[in-house]
Amino acid sequence: MEARSKSSIFSFILFISLSSSLQQQQHFETQTLLVHPLSDPQSLLWAQSVQPEPSEPDPDSANTLTLQLHHIDTLAVNLTAEQIFSFRLQRDALRVKALAAASSSAAPTARNASRTPDFSSSVVSGLAEGSGEYFTRLGVGTPPKYMYLVLDTGSDVAWLQCLPCKKCYTQSDPIFNPARSSSYSSIPCRSPVCLKLDSPGCSSKGNKCVYEVSYGDGSSTFGEFATETMTFRGAKVPNVALGCGHDNEGLFVGAAGLLGLGRGKLSFPSQTGNRFGRKFSYCLVDRSASAKPSSVMFGDSAVSRSAVFTPLLSNPKLDTFYYVALAGISVGGSRVPGITGELFKIDGSGNGGVIVDSGTSVTRLAQPAYIALRDAFRSGTNGLKAADGFSLFDTCYDLSGKTEVKVPTVVMHFVGADVSLPANNYMIPVDTSGRFCFAFAGSMSGLSIIGNIQQQGFRVVFDVAGHRVGFAPRACE
Repeated sequence: MEARSKSSIFSFILFISLSSSLQQQQHFETQTLLVHPLSDPQSLLWAQSVQPEPSEPDPDSANTLTLQLHHIDTLAVNLTAEQIFSFRLQRDALRVKALAAASSSAAPTARNASRTPDFSSSVVSGLAEGSGEYFTRLGVGTPPKYMYLVLDTGSDVAWLQCLPCKKCYTQSDPIFNPARSSSYSSIPCRSPVCLKLDSPGCSSKGNKCVYEVSYGDGSSTFGEFATETMTFRGAKVPNVALGCGHDNEGLFVGAAGLLGLGRGKLSFPSQTGNRFGRKFSYCLVDRSASAKPSSVMFGDSAVSRSAVFTPLLSNPKLDTFYYVALAGISVGGSRVPGITGELFKIDGSGNGGVIVDSGTSVTRLAQPAYIALRDAFRSGTNGLKAADGFSLFDTCYDLSGKTEVKVPTVVMHFVGADVSLPANNYMIPVDTSGRFCFAFAGSMSGLSIIGNIQQQGFRVVFDVAGHRVGFAPRACE
């Protein structure tokens, strides 16, 4: 009798436990992930990409400019999909290290650029090593010489390689010769523009401003600081302050230089504020799911009406990065306990905070926040077959043989803006055999970074004049 009673009690407890577990599973909001293993990206060879440039500007180019962007992975030749992905993660580690170093030293690593009212351009991304993920093609000088420049929200100074070269790396187009441009003009040493540089210098030959920028990943550029005309799809932007680099070292994968899109005084958006209103946006497409190109747009038209906005925060120690306030994250429809805004605050030394960055792939979160997020996600994926970790990813699944699966929803709660991520923005293929991983990682530096994998498919709006950053879902059309 006693044994039967104990058995009944055990059965009752087991029933309650299973019922509770099922209820918890049922409470998870899910969405469908279409399972597409890692595949080779469409190739874009430098030689093939050099198409005749439009001689006439777009009708709206006075106030809006749109450019096509290309990801560095499209430049891979004779590499497998897995090799390309491995290189991307290597670049990502270098990028995060450089950003963390800039943040911890409270001194921006790069600063210079210029900009125009409203324009848009296609973006290409930077392979295993490199200082940029996305490139665009534009003209420099008069007459314009067309070349690829990296676009980077994490730096300010615009620069390109110039003749004569003391040291130059290999690029896809001929190196720019300022002597053959009628619009090239040196900047005097003590001019206000020269003094905006972090470390302005003066040439021993004449009264000419000299610049130097180091990126923390081994890349650097040194040369004369000058003004020049830039041409975007026929729209000319005169008097852009940029570096004419005669001594350049780094991993720029064929690009001639860099166009800084940061918040500093010398960035392209800041320099062209009168024309483009200090507003720009980009839309980065999922290269595995869409043939449409990524793009960047400048001017009032860059501000999407469907975007939700969060205030742009300031770091008094560092003016380059785009800081935002992350208040929490939800998984499966419920806020993750322990993830609050306190984990992401900027301290008095300028450390910490959350930035939105075009050049980082995988979102990094302060370590306590990442652990809480990861554990919450794992609890909602008990029905998926676990797989070994991969590189920086510690939460992976074997989805081989499946065409679609249900995964918990993930929503990032910024102050004033809830951003619901599509499933393929956080569950990504890492090999060709069907292994998928949760595309977040922890940050040991304290700096949290919203990476471009999580930004895919959104038009991300940088309205510097309005002190806000916006996210417009499904806005890459």
